[in-house]
Amino acid sequence: QLPLVESGGGLVQPGGSLRLSCAPSGTLLGFYTIGWFRQAPGKEREGVSCSHAINRNTYYADSVKGRFTISRDDAANTVYLQMNSLNSEDTAVYYCAVMDTRRTQQCSLEPVYDVWGQGIQVTVSS
Repeated sequence: QLPLVESGGGLVQPGGSLRLSCAPSGTLLGFYTIGWFRQAPGKEREGVSCSHAINRNTYYADSVKGRFTISRDDAANTVYLQMNSLNSEDTAVYYCAVMDTRRTQQCSLEPVYDVWGQGIQVTVSS
């Protein structure tokens, strides 16, 4: 079983919204630094957003800034990526990933995370 499971993806029309969820297995997500990444066909994987477990600093890729929001629900042991005003450029497989917080003082949009989910498809199309 994969330790991270993404959910909430699917097909959405341009301008619509989706909320992706990432849930771990066997650990408390609040202790880990989280990253969301995506990979479109024929393109390299890119960082979308991240959140540090201790200082709670967050970063967003310029392409999603103002439209996407990363958040945590410690009670539900889940991290979310709220995606609004979606457009065709957001079509990709989205991955959540976690990093041991002790490795870093801030989160990173580089693919340096320790554990990755299997990915979930987001398709924005009319």
